[in-house]
Amino acid sequence: MVYNFNEILNGFCENRKIKSIPLYLFNDIKSLSSTKLISEKQKKFLNTSFSLETQHFGFFPNEEFALGGAIAIIKKSQEPKKSLIDQAAKLSQKLPKKKWSVQFVDEFENFDKLSFILGWGLAFYNFSMEKKIKNSHSKQSLCLSQCRKEISKSSLEKCFAEMQGIFLARDLINLPPNILTPLNYEKIIKKLFKKSSPIILTYKGKQLEKNFPLIDIVGRSSENKPVLIDLQWNKNKKNNYPNIVLIGKGVTFDSGGLDIKPSNSMLLMKKDMGGSAVVLGIAYALMSINCNVNLRVILPIAENSVSEKSMRPLDIVYSRNQTLVEIGNTDAEGRLLLADALTYCQESKVKSDFIIDFATLTGAARVALGTELPALFTNNDNLGESIINEGIKQIDPMWKLPLFSPYNEQLDKNNNAISSTGSSGTGGAITAALFLNRFIYKNTKWAHVDLMAWNTSSRPGFPVGGEAMGLRNIVNMIIKYCSKS
Repeated sequence: MVYNFNEILNGFCENRKIKSIPLYLFNDIKSLSSTKLISEKQKKFLNTSFSLETQHFGFFPNEEFALGGAIAIIKKSQEPKKSLIDQAAKLSQKLPKKKWSVQFVDEFENFDKLSFILGWGLAFYNFSMEKKIKNSHSKQSLCLSQCRKEISKSSLEKCFAEMQGIFLARDLINLPPNILTPLNYEKIIKKLFKKSSPIILTYKGKQLEKNFPLIDIVGRSSENKPVLIDLQWNKNKKNNYPNIVLIGKGVTFDSGGLDIKPSNSMLLMKKDMGGSAVVLGIAYALMSINCNVNLRVILPIAENSVSEKSMRPLDIVYSRNQTLVEIGNTDAEGRLLLADALTYCQESKVKSDFIIDFATLTGAARVALGTELPALFTNNDNLGESIINEGIKQIDPMWKLPLFSPYNEQLDKNNNAISSTGSSGTGGAITAALFLNRFIYKNTKWAHVDLMAWNTSSRPGFPVGGEAMGLRNIVNMIIKYCSKS
């Protein structure tokens, strides 16, 4: 296999052997006049050369080093793209490539410090097909010795777990579709989670064809045959922790099928497995910190191709739960995968606390909210509120759209089947969510996330390419939920 995930995080170092240069972080330039960390001579130097309006940081001389140190002014903000995460990522690229010892001078809450550390780390992401562990001491690096005295070990571990989860999701989305075929995806997943020792069940071939007819009809046209992966990680066998299910759409490449996409629309279709990548990143982070949760991850994985075995518009197929489904458009394949996966996970004897699915499902959600803001649908107000609120806090937002029930009539057909796409050309994100809702049991708490999973433009810490939208939101929401249970 060509791809190997690199668990080593560049951009950080231990405070050993090599002397580090101080990086003092303030939230107010006025604090410089009262600090005792630097000499009066250095204060005078900074006050004459450093302006908050024109610079984010300034250097001061020191006899011991050619470069004595740096002062940075960082401002607390909950506004996306202006947060401490973004400020840290920008600062890491502006500072000279040295070993920096960070010290928070003004009053910063631990959450702010962790946001800065996260942003610094995100700036060092770089996708490579062949991961090679490199010595971060030779590059720009941040020493956290001082932070370790102020921030708990568990909080730092969670921060690093989030980073690794994000990098994993980005890597998977960025992989080319000839490498990330359904079969290779299965191999990668088994290798990634070997340390955590989850139970991993797979369905493929005749077994999948018989038990998951909607997944089969999507993937049967490709030489790369479909598979369903059921990963189960239990904190303990007594089942006294919350039971949470995450489902991720895993279309490794989407040609559109017989309703084939135009060439320009097909260019990014390797990212159509973005939902599964984000779910795996969430699972990786939660397992890394040994979260008190019984976690189940279900991934329907397929390639939507064109051949003599392709599904056709107006084909009618029985789903796993024997619902008649009429294929509306062969390019609306993701909801078919999710429908069988949703049915499957609700058949368990152990009732889940809630289910969340992630999918790059509709262009309509992008028309409504743009590429940077995932759409959230839910049948439970409390679940929806906890996700929305955590997204605001983590600066990893989602926006709630309605499960507008009158649109259900667009899905109903005269032949006792439900249409996979509906009869209207508008409200596509809503009708897709309503289609999924048909497969949700009455007492099941469920949320559906329709996301882009791709950065269309680049900024420090967030390069063009695969993006783990919603990952930090859901990781922290689950941690809080489990701590209260």
